[in-house]
Amino acid sequence: MASATAVLETSLGNLTVELFTDVMPTTAGNFIDLAKSGFYDGLHFHRVIQGFMIQFGCPHSRDPNSPMAGTGDSPNGTIQDEHPENAKLSNEAGTLSMANTGRPNSGSCQFFINTTHNDYLDWFSPGASKHPVFGKVIDGLDVLGAIEKTPTDAGDRPLEPVKMIRVTVSE
Repeated sequence: MASATAVLETSLGNLTVELFTDVMPTTAGNFIDLAKSGFYDGLHFHRVIQGFMIQFGCPHSRDPNSPMAGTGDSPNGTIQDEHPENAKLSNEAGTLSMANTGRPNSGSCQFFINTTHNDYLDWFSPGASKHPVFGKVIDGLDVLGAIEKTPTDAGDRPLEPVKMIRVTVSE
């Protein structure tokens, strides 16, 4: 599987991810374009649910206390859903998946990293949620665990903000 890698430098440590550019070119390419533009630098994880996932990428999360965090889109707009028959990648622990509003073709800049196997979110599952996987954590699972264990408020927002310092892509 052809890929690119990215280092997600967070305030709790680094995550190195493999991006599946060959089988998920639209979704992985969207992430790469945003990362290379500096879009993700300085944002915060706005949704953390232990035993489920950590979510990131909303432009409103630059202010970690913004009530709008989790509602923003990319300046590039939305992307088409990617459901390649040759890439039925499941939402396993450590995988990166495109967040969306629940409507088709509504993915944008927000993504989540699964902390458990959430197969009901697979685009090929019988359920309503369709979240295509476009990468996986290949180093830094301890950091993923530390972010996941961050205490949160009633809205799943970390009480102590977790910042994305920068995202660096290598192709």
